[in-house]
Amino acid sequence: QLIGEGGFGVVYMAEQEEPIRRRVALKIIKLGMDTKQVIARFEAERQALAMMDHPNIARVFDAGATDTGRPYFVMELVKGIPITEYCDKNNLDTRQRLDLFIDVCKAVQHAHQKGIIHRDIKPSNVMITLHDGKPVPKIIDFGIAKATQQRLTEKTFFTEYRQFIGTPEYMSPEQAEMSGLDVDTRSDIYSLGILLYELLTGT
Repeated sequence: QLIGEGGFGVVYMAEQEEPIRRRVALKIIKLGMDTKQVIARFEAERQALAMMDHPNIARVFDAGATDTGRPYFVMELVKGIPITEYCDKNNLDTRQRLDLFIDVCKAVQHAHQKGIIHRDIKPSNVMITLHDGKPVPKIIDFGIAKATQQRLTEKTFFTEYRQFIGTPEYMSPEQAEMSGLDVDTRSDIYSLGILLYELLTGT
């Protein structure tokens, strides 16, 4: 069942049968990426991703390739809406917005302590889901931005700009420069700052 679509590809709700039977989100990346490289980069981070265990982080279970050679990721299924949309829809006050944001910060800190940088923190990657009627933020797509990154050449810049380097509005200057240097934890903190600004000002 199709549950989302974007520049990167499509997301389906699927049933995983092994190692345990569960409903998962299946993100299939669109053609145009080197599948072997994507999977190799994911494998390099797989152990660290598996060690992440936090109530506000959606787990990434697996990665692979479809029969047609497109990379895919199997993730915890999160049913919710983006944090900014949730706050506006429910007219949350500043205190309530900050409480949700603090949970997001704790989740990012947990990931950073495990050596994982998100690289694409934005409202649509911070979902709010309800547990017993209480809003709980869940950060999705950990490990995916790094796995699908690609060095940009002059040739690929225009056609694949949006696809490969995250979301410009939420990106730190060093990430936006595309210098080829690897970003560190500060890049996520910059993106969190923009998210906080948006949560508090509504813009």
